[in-house]
Amino acid sequence: MNGSPILTLDNVSKAFGPVTVIDGVSVNVLPGKVQVLLGENGAGKSTLIKMMAGVHQPDGGRILIDGEEVQLPDTKASEKHGIATIHQELNLVGTMSIAENISLGRLPRRFGLVDKARMKEDARAALALIGLDLDVDRQVGELGIAHQQLVEIAKALSLNARMLILDEPTAALTKREIASLFKVVEDLRSRGVGMVFISHHLDEIAAIGDSVSVLRDGRFIAEVPATTHEDELVRLMVGRDIDQQFPRRREYAGPAETLLEVRGLSTKGMVNNVSFSVQAGEVVALAGLVGAGRTEVIRAIAGIDPYTSGTISVRGKALPPLNVGAAIRAGIGHVPEDRKVQGLVLGAAVNENIGYATLAATARAGIVDFAGQRKRAQEVADKLRIRMSSLDQTVGSLSGGNQQKTVFARWIVAGATVLLLDEPTRGVDVGAKVEIYELINAITAAGGAVVMVSSELPEVLGMADRIVVMSGGHVSGQLPAESATQDSVMSLAVRDVQREIEDKQMKDES
Repeated sequence: MNGSPILTLDNVSKAFGPVTVIDGVSVNVLPGKVQVLLGENGAGKSTLIKMMAGVHQPDGGRILIDGEEVQLPDTKASEKHGIATIHQELNLVGTMSIAENISLGRLPRRFGLVDKARMKEDARAALALIGLDLDVDRQVGELGIAHQQLVEIAKALSLNARMLILDEPTAALTKREIASLFKVVEDLRSRGVGMVFISHHLDEIAAIGDSVSVLRDGRFIAEVPATTHEDELVRLMVGRDIDQQFPRRREYAGPAETLLEVRGLSTKGMVNNVSFSVQAGEVVALAGLVGAGRTEVIRAIAGIDPYTSGTISVRGKALPPLNVGAAIRAGIGHVPEDRKVQGLVLGAAVNENIGYATLAATARAGIVDFAGQRKRAQEVADKLRIRMSSLDQTVGSLSGGNQQKTVFARWIVAGATVLLLDEPTRGVDVGAKVEIYELINAITAAGGAVVMVSSELPEVLGMADRIVVMSGGHVSGQLPAESATQDSVMSLAVRDVQREIEDKQMKDES
């Protein structure tokens, strides 16, 4: 394999206004190799890959392709050099077919009309490059996230891409889907495709990477082999040792008051007769497989979605269903699974996003208390160490971890005592994860309660006091965290799924 880099960022720098986000960083991407970019949220990874993709141009330094200096003024220029980016937010049109998406922007034509037969033939050839057998007439919106990502990769390869940038490709995938993606990556590596890979899952790095470029605060820290121990990677990323990955502390010494009680909760077609309670100072995790109904329970408690039967009470007082305002007034805060779509207004300022839950409650004679809102937002932003240029910075321009802390800040300002966390650390780095765990500790130490949905079993076991396991919309069991294991949780999580499979097999046999 040729050892000359496909692409080199040579001592590049980039500033936005007075803030320098990249300061003299160099990275090489080699054919047939996977170069991992590692760093905390805000370390500069996104800005670097946007330089490679032609979205941002460096203020200083050089970009070289095949050893020659080039300018990449836009994404088209990058694509012409064979560079393709698979973004975390996929660039596919859900209402169009797989074939149409793969040919989007370059539809084959015959006699002035779209040559549909050729378009489908090209799409099948592109899917075959990664061993994917799908009906090219299917709408992309009908596919799961894993297949959508593979369609994006097929589209990139159909453009003769020789370098792929994979930005958090595994963030929303199951273990099985990750294994399938990694097989595709291995095949691309064997064919000489160079790749840049960004992930917050440290255990994936050794499995997929060749070397790791570590960034911290926009600066290059080190390049190390992908086999480097996770503890050393963490130390390089954050500049300190993290003694405990899950620093759960149980410091509440007040009365054992039931803050939240859910009884017989059922929703149409998804959740069936779910009951559990949460005490002051307690973290209760809802564990289970994707589709078990955990998010639906959280959303019903938060007043977002309706339920057909059951009751939800906070401090002994029943909550009216489908009433977000009543839930907020009762002290319930909700950090949703998809912060960008459901938790934040990306085009609005940090200050505005923090204050949304308290606009009405803090108004004076119907007039918004802007000065008070700003003061409270600044205080909590400082406390949570939200990295931003100012409160006026748009929240969409913050890193993932800082966006998540902005959602937390909203509920701290609102004085929430029951916090519903749906995948609270998805897409954030190890340093930001520990900061979020410390926020959970602070909430429970003050007598609050946390209900946490997480698909990461180590997180469930490390941060929960009790584990409520759901399977097929039911509660299949409850476990104390100190005696629970991954095997005991998974055994309960698949119980009803296995029953459904067995029932279907019996029905088919009869």
